[in-house]
Amino acid sequence: QVQLLESGGGSVQAGGSLRLSCRASDNSISVRCMGWFRQTPGKEREPVARIYGEARPSIADSVKGRFTISKDAAKTTLFLQMNDLKPEDTGMYYCAAGAGPGCYILPPADFDDWGQGTQVTVSS
Repeated sequence: QVQLLESGGGSVQAGGSLRLSCRASDNSISVRCMGWFRQTPGKEREPVARIYGEARPSIADSVKGRFTISKDAAKTTLFLQMNDLKPEDTGMYYCAAGAGPGCYILPPADFDDWGQGTQVTVSS
């Protein structure tokens, strides 16, 4: 089990940028399916972006072209660069780790380890 700690959330105006970080307790994120998810009150947790090994990342259509997922060279930190933020991007953002196979179709419930989340608020 890996411990995950998110940071970098905050309040920005529409069109602004934020960079979320997810610090892992070990470097297992290099071989695990890693993802960013977001959730707003009353809605299910939805996938935003995922990355597995050196494969091309998977990005949700709603954020494609604006958000980028990446890992640092030491493979202990996961990032989510968010540009051109919109009010509908508001939510609690979580990073998660799961098994590698089927990463890009793995439902949120099948991710094993979760961080505590970081709040992103975008005002118009």
